[in-house]
Amino acid sequence: MANTPYPQSYYAASANPVPPRPALQGEVETDICIIGAGYTGLSSALFLLENGFKVSIVEAAKVGFGASGRNGGQIVNSYSRDIDVIERTVGPKEAQLLGKMAFEGGRIIRERVAKYNIQCDLKDGGVFAALTAKQMGHLESQKRLWERFGHTQLELMDKKRIREVVACDNYVGGMLDMSGGHIHPLNLALGEAAAVESLGGIIYEQTPAIRIERGANPVVHTPQGKVRAKFIIVAGNAYLGNLVPELAAKSMPCGTQVITTEPLGEELARTLLPQDYCVEDCNYLLDYYRLTSDKRLIFGGGVVYGARDPANIEAIIRPKMLKAFPQLKNVKIDYAWTGNFLLTLSRLPQVGRIGDNIYYSQGCSGHGVTYTHLAGKVLAEALRGQAERFDAFAGLPHYPFPGGQMLRVPFSAMGAWYYSLRDRLGF
Repeated sequence: MANTPYPQSYYAASANPVPPRPALQGEVETDICIIGAGYTGLSSALFLLENGFKVSIVEAAKVGFGASGRNGGQIVNSYSRDIDVIERTVGPKEAQLLGKMAFEGGRIIRERVAKYNIQCDLKDGGVFAALTAKQMGHLESQKRLWERFGHTQLELMDKKRIREVVACDNYVGGMLDMSGGHIHPLNLALGEAAAVESLGGIIYEQTPAIRIERGANPVVHTPQGKVRAKFIIVAGNAYLGNLVPELAAKSMPCGTQVITTEPLGEELARTLLPQDYCVEDCNYLLDYYRLTSDKRLIFGGGVVYGARDPANIEAIIRPKMLKAFPQLKNVKIDYAWTGNFLLTLSRLPQVGRIGDNIYYSQGCSGHGVTYTHLAGKVLAEALRGQAERFDAFAGLPHYPFPGGQMLRVPFSAMGAWYYSLRDRLGF
């Protein structure tokens, strides 16, 4: 049987030790079978186990193999489309409930780290950096919007103030969110997996779900076994493939690229980001970066629609890094990798139920670190019979891509080109 290792990323190279997790052999029974051991699956499992359910997870590769173990490691609040867009889409009543949840994911992460003593280099503080006056105006509006929903740990920064926290001359200002922050994303996933197992949950690695047998008692079939369950949670996101065709039709895997420098040393690292905050800019196709615990710079950006792996990731991302930090021109890049996220047409997450017993959450659209932790709690609540928050997400529209799967890549790339042009021209 094939063994799928982690990609050659900085995160995999610096991951905490983990126990072996063998593939499923034979037949098992459980209350809930979760497909995917990323953040959505692990968060769901923890909340369910804490409430007395018997849980088994099947993972096609390794814990955190997908976006959960490859992302930029930034704790960013709200959703890929903000609460005001949700309000215009579904109305003020449902938006009020979704708005209250928009800042919960980061709190869940911190609670998990504290409760289960997860070693993942958690740091507080995230910066949204504005490149234009228009973007700065958007941040001012965003601050008012977030404060309307009770989120108050925010500070607007002018050009002088942002220069104190980011050694980059490109920004006209920004906003600091002290409830944002950053983590080693793979170590967070590994710590959550250990917590799952400490509560009696079972994780089968190298165990792809190849077929779901639907019915009153659904069965997840794997290459060498099967899991009989009362309920199934589908949590594969961009790595789900066509296992559930009705979900694949309404989403598109996209790749984002990340590079990591050699260690910079304490002095240089401190000049770049003196307070050790993470940063993302306000462009439609944004750049994001932060320091690691061993004082490397992680820098990511760009989107490849359809999730193809570029031939030379460093050639794509290094110029972006040097535009922000030209002082790093002689610094060596030690790691470069691609991670896939799942995009929806609305850029809002898709949550729902298929039949009576198959639940799903997908399509974080690049905003997954916090949302997936919230999603796990919401899915667990629904399985316990408390469906109000689940129903609020399920009520968001799930649009298919125009032209189906054949045209979703050129359609999305054309839209991204348009918004990127607006970013460059400042309108």
